[in-house]
Amino acid sequence: MSLGSILYRSVKAVYTSIHGSYTGIVSRIILNGNQVQYGKGLVSKGIPKVDVWRGGKMIIGENFSMNNGNNYNRIGRQQPCFFTVRSGAVLTIGNNTGFSGTAIVCSNSVNIGNNVKIGGNTVIYDTDFHSLDKLTRADKSQDAANTKTAPVIIGNDVFIGAHSTILKGVTIGDAAIIGAGSVVAKSIPAHEIWAGNPARFIKKIDN
Repeated sequence: MSLGSILYRSVKAVYTSIHGSYTGIVSRIILNGNQVQYGKGLVSKGIPKVDVWRGGKMIIGENFSMNNGNNYNRIGRQQPCFFTVRSGAVLTIGNNTGFSGTAIVCSNSVNIGNNVKIGGNTVIYDTDFHSLDKLTRADKSQDAANTKTAPVIIGNDVFIGAHSTILKGVTIGDAAIIGAGSVVAKSIPAHEIWAGNPARFIKKIDN
């Protein structure tokens, strides 16, 4: 190994250690500032974007880990994790979960179970964001008042592949697997693999 390579690796290791400690501290400041409840063992690599509105609630269990931005889990389309919890909404994340560049917009309720792994750049929306009626959309106040929302429930031991989209009203059963790049618009039973746009049944998983 050349001297240049040794120096590069040494500097990189020092930078990674310092950067990791810094981002972990800043992440906790952001979570605390948004009154997020979180358990022990939280690990944040990089800095997330968190916006919990007045009257909203975000609860994270123990041993939660997240990768944010360009320096962690480099699978392309790098971004931080985004968590938006609107007034009256509740976002709950269970124990032993891991996210990478995940975006969650919670206007109603998003409940994620224990031992869940969510691949890079997955998005979870419990809202349509806008009315589906064109005349209603033309009026901002009416648009906001008539936007449909429905809870999203993700069970225990679920694995969601990278770049997937989970839409409002969806329940994903325990130990289900969602293939990368899937768009999930309807509920998925436990112990099944689904994939595609829209997501379709692939096969059952042996218990």
